[in-house]
Amino acid sequence: MKALVLAGGAGTRLRPLTHTSAKQLVPIANKPILFYGLEQIRDAGITDIGIIVGETRAEIEAAVGDGTALGIRPTYIAQDAPLGLAHALLTAADFLGDDDFVMFLGDNLVEGGITEAVATFTADRPDAQLLLKRVPDPERFGVAELSATGDIVRLVEKPRDPASDLALVGIYLFTPAILDAARRIEPSARGELEITDAIQRLVDDGARVRATLLEGWWLDTGKKDELLDANRIVLASVQRRVEGDLDDESEVVGDVVVEAGAELVRSTVRGPAVIGADCRIVDSFIGPFTSIGARTRIEGSEVDFSVILEDCVVRGVSRMEGSLLGRNVELSRTRRRPAAHRFMLGDHSQVEIEEGR
Repeated sequence: MKALVLAGGAGTRLRPLTHTSAKQLVPIANKPILFYGLEQIRDAGITDIGIIVGETRAEIEAAVGDGTALGIRPTYIAQDAPLGLAHALLTAADFLGDDDFVMFLGDNLVEGGITEAVATFTADRPDAQLLLKRVPDPERFGVAELSATGDIVRLVEKPRDPASDLALVGIYLFTPAILDAARRIEPSARGELEITDAIQRLVDDGARVRATLLEGWWLDTGKKDELLDANRIVLASVQRRVEGDLDDESEVVGDVVVEAGAELVRSTVRGPAVIGADCRIVDSFIGPFTSIGARTRIEGSEVDFSVILEDCVVRGVSRMEGSLLGRNVELSRTRRRPAAHRFMLGDHSQVEIEEGR
């Protein structure tokens, strides 16, 4: 069995962060989102993995490399344009051949992995098996309708009036029959070959399309608040590991990871939290559910419920929470006059200023 991981999306909802970084490499608890999926596929016994790449191909390849560190054998497959999930599937047809496979969206985070789903699919071998999750806002997703026996009878992409609350998670198990179905669909109104249309073609042809209900959490990390929530949930499972240096006036409380080379000076970190390698935290408080990327420097500041990527500087910020900082960001308080807020922000940035400041 093989796997196909889609890592070619542009990540428009996470701009400006994704103007210069692949959305699949945005870190959750200081590990790229993409790596969680690759590890779950590997843990299910699948190591031959095709990775669909687009404009950020060089960055994806640099991060995953030859797969040795992750225990996988990657094959990079270029998709010329983002023309839909079924188009990506057809782009990978030569790699997939006649094998069964898992298709996994590269920015997905799910609890518990896919080992059980793969075992069920292998034992029963329907033409397709889809992971579904009950959600409060199904109109945002592809939605499935089920028969009394648990077979999928209809799929609708982002319906205005959803017939169920069962959303497609973005993890699919297929036989090669899906390739033939994908070749027999037309582009949707938005000009893409939709995977929901290809699966519906299977259903209409009388194929067996089964559903597996995901009981644990599923996280869509496409927006800032969703990404912060994902970081919170993943951090809740970290185990304390302190490899960096703490002076006599610093303390680490609870489940905190302090990577090697990091230094705490007159500072407190209250977990769950992760402090990346070679960070320097001085006269600061780092609160729960915060991830600090490697080589970042924080001085005289309080940071809580935030994700800060590598090589940032945060200086003299009395309180920062619910924030996402990209790489090489500098955020500081100044005594320059006239007193004023001064910004340099990229496209699609979002800033909130405390009232009265």
